[in-house]
Amino acid sequence: MSTIPWLHPERVALLQRLLGERILILDGGMGTMLQRHSLDEGAFRGERFVDGHDSAHTHDHPGSCDLKGNNDLLTLTNPDIIRGVHEAYLEAGADLVETNTFNSTRISQADYHLEHLAYELNREGARLARAACDKWESKTPDKPRFVIGVLGPTSRTASLSPDVNDPGFRNVTFEELASNYTEAASGLIDGGADLIMVETIFDTLNAKAALFALSELFHQRGTRMPVMISGTITDRSGRTLSGQTAEAFYYSVQHARPISVGLNCALGAADLRPHVQTLSNVSQCFVSTHPNAGLPNAFGEYDETPEQMAAVIGSFARDGLLNLVGGCCGTTPDHIKAIADAVRDCAPRALPSANAKVA
Repeated sequence: MSTIPWLHPERVALLQRLLGERILILDGGMGTMLQRHSLDEGAFRGERFVDGHDSAHTHDHPGSCDLKGNNDLLTLTNPDIIRGVHEAYLEAGADLVETNTFNSTRISQADYHLEHLAYELNREGARLARAACDKWESKTPDKPRFVIGVLGPTSRTASLSPDVNDPGFRNVTFEELASNYTEAASGLIDGGADLIMVETIFDTLNAKAALFALSELFHQRGTRMPVMISGTITDRSGRTLSGQTAEAFYYSVQHARPISVGLNCALGAADLRPHVQTLSNVSQCFVSTHPNAGLPNAFGEYDETPEQMAAVIGSFARDGLLNLVGGCCGTTPDHIKAIADAVRDCAPRALPSANAKVA
């Protein structure tokens, strides 16, 4: 794959230069911000789905299925809200924003009978983020902004059985996952993403399907993009849901020659630190993290303040562990601003000398 030319070589070179100069700032939680709008079923349906079917595709019918909670659908039905979230994070200091496409695969959209929207959701999600980044980059030309096209983990796992009485059963195949990821990534690329991030990986086999899909897609198109990989440690035991430690996870995906490997979600920054330290020790590429704002309380809410989170992440940066940092569940523009302030004067983690640039 390293012999395939970059889709936007000048943007890749710029990103690599910036990663060598300072710690770059990712955005924060999308769902956290959307909850503030207290959106009802009508807001999720918008005009396009108001009558219980997709007016743009009259042969496709979500029918009586509730669409509330399908945050990715807001990209199509309430795009101004999504763009507003992107801009709030850019104003707070984010260098990179993630597309609102965490569940924009056929597998995940099947829960709402909206499988046919997968490509469109990714393309339009990338376009919204691209427009926001272009607007803010024009305001501050000395601070480039980048769009991360997000490939989420899907709602199924290739390594584990959903039936405790049948450990060998799987409700998804590697081929199905790869097909879903190919379609989603095509939309992200066509919408103007600068990078692709395979994120919140709880099952490395799912991630391998995504990485395989990207490799094949890049070969088909004759151009490639930088790939970020971010796993999730599901509890304090330090393992992913499919049983890997952070170090094992890294060695399982390093063959893809990602621009960065990191960890996000599940844990707060303090609990995530030893696992980020492990990645920093072994990774031949850049290291990222975007933790939750602590652990959820009894009401499923996150209590860690911007100041508390920034203090912990500031210690990550001072100890030379990070190249990219942001927030996941429970984080807001206030968290991102505080994190950006905390790491501003810290040098980025140095790459091993033989890997000064992504291949």
